[in-house]
Amino acid sequence: MGKKKLTTAGGRPYVEFDNSMTVGNRGPILLQDYFLHEDLAHFNRERIPERVVHAKGTGAFGTFTVTHDISRYTKAKIFSEIGKQTKMFARFSLVAGEKGSADTERDPRGFALKFYTEDGNWDLVGNNTPVFFIKDAKKFSHFIHTQKRDPKTNCKSPTMVWDFWSLNPESLHQVMILMSDRGTPFSYRNMHGFGSHTFSLINKENEKVWVKFHFKTLQGVKNFNGKEASDMKATDPDHSQRDLVEAIERKDFPKWAMSIQVMTVEQAKTYKWNPFDVTKVWSHKEFPLIDVGTMELNEIPQNYFRDVEQSAFAPANVVNGISYSPDKMLQGRLLSYPDAHRYRLGVNYENIPVNKCPYMVANYQRDGQMQVGENGGANPNYRPNSFDDIVVDESYKERPMNLESNVADWFDRNENDNDHYTQPGILYREAMNDQDKKNTVANIISAMSGISGEKKEEIIKRQLCHFFRADAQLGMAIAKGLGVSIDEKTMGIKHKKIVSKMKNTAKTKDPVKEKKVYPSNDHIGSDCDSDHTGKDNNSDHSDGDCDNDETETTEKKGKSKGKFNKPGREVSPDTTGIDTKADKTKSK
Repeated sequence: MGKKKLTTAGGRPYVEFDNSMTVGNRGPILLQDYFLHEDLAHFNRERIPERVVHAKGTGAFGTFTVTHDISRYTKAKIFSEIGKQTKMFARFSLVAGEKGSADTERDPRGFALKFYTEDGNWDLVGNNTPVFFIKDAKKFSHFIHTQKRDPKTNCKSPTMVWDFWSLNPESLHQVMILMSDRGTPFSYRNMHGFGSHTFSLINKENEKVWVKFHFKTLQGVKNFNGKEASDMKATDPDHSQRDLVEAIERKDFPKWAMSIQVMTVEQAKTYKWNPFDVTKVWSHKEFPLIDVGTMELNEIPQNYFRDVEQSAFAPANVVNGISYSPDKMLQGRLLSYPDAHRYRLGVNYENIPVNKCPYMVANYQRDGQMQVGENGGANPNYRPNSFDDIVVDESYKERPMNLESNVADWFDRNENDNDHYTQPGILYREAMNDQDKKNTVANIISAMSGISGEKKEEIIKRQLCHFFRADAQLGMAIAKGLGVSIDEKTMGIKHKKIVSKMKNTAKTKDPVKEKKVYPSNDHIGSDCDSDHTGKDNNSDHSDGDCDNDETETTEKKGKSKGKFNKPGREVSPDTTGIDTKADKTKSK
């Protein structure tokens, strides 16, 4: 094959690549040196807006192979037969970090998958954790602002972070995972993935079930501790990117086992927690993992910008047999993700090769910035018309939705759903070993030590109350590390009252009309995944979800006595017994 000629963008062969055209050897540059201006103008426009979240990441192509039959739950063609393979693309990322962030920052990791199916692209846009910080999309922009930079100092601000978390106790479950060693995974290959949200599956009989998607790494879970993550940040800030590229290039293809949890529509009506609350997990005893298939990544893109930077994932992209749920965070993402891509990549972003469905696309969308495809050719751009052959396939008609209410209002997201502490408490007590607890406490102390300013004591005191509510020993350990004086007698009495109240609360009579509640049994008998500890095992609860079937909130219809569990409230916890002024020298 002959060598390529150097050309301008328009294809004209060009010779004077190294020197600009000037008047004399030392004279000014002439405007007619078009290639100089073309090259610099293109350079000035090379950067596109980075993602507001998930800015830094890596990606790879691969295949998904069905290993088990789940056709009883879904008619999605991707799962139609055992052995079927579907090409896919995965992108892993930091969440809050900017494009230049270090790969070992303490941060959740994005776990976004695009499956190229014959019924269109299916995007499963999740994280490496089964829960999230908030349960309503209205809080998302405010939450992300706290993870970015202070508007005055332009520095990252622990004060902003902990102020928001302490005022939103629903964040505690995710905060506990983030502050454990799971917040600093060794590499993208060594972490689990989750769809996080509740979705729905529809089978050929149009029967619907609710579903959660899980991806267990077959490389084994491996995490950095806090010091190791900091050291790697200085040694190789692109560690995870490099790790994935080098593993695939040496043909050590990473794999994940996909499984699902299934909940019937009737079970969802009486489940002890809101099954559409993304700050909670489902019990693995009641809803065991069902094996589905294996995901393998085996091809690094030949051009990072073309395929990774321009990749665009949206939870709105589902296929026949897979659909949405009332999860408020999911509902918000259905709109915001495509909108972000239109801003960043243009309205025709789904024509970019990595985002384009490799099968047929037929619609009436035309023109717009960066329309580089056929643009519909000479076919009509309106419907109905007498000329084209585009038809509606009635077999894809979606089933009607049955709504359980005819009242639209701005409902308190925490009403009847304000137990923010049971699952984080079980995570700490039963899913973590002693070393995991020690590391988690140390990471929290380190992070909270950065809180500063006039509201420092108020923020620390408020957040400590949340830790105490999850587990008294956890709260005591963090308080001690921060140099905060605790009236152990007072706090002990309050904690005993809470536990006693939970134990003495009876089941409600009608679990459909009222929220189903159970006595606590002091958190005995829960089944927790030991992979919360960052160790690899063969437990069928390897996603780190805790089973809380014997630990339940005591509230009925959002009503509660005492100061610790007022439904819907996010501020002013009872901080009696906590004195942050007692030893300011230690807490600074």
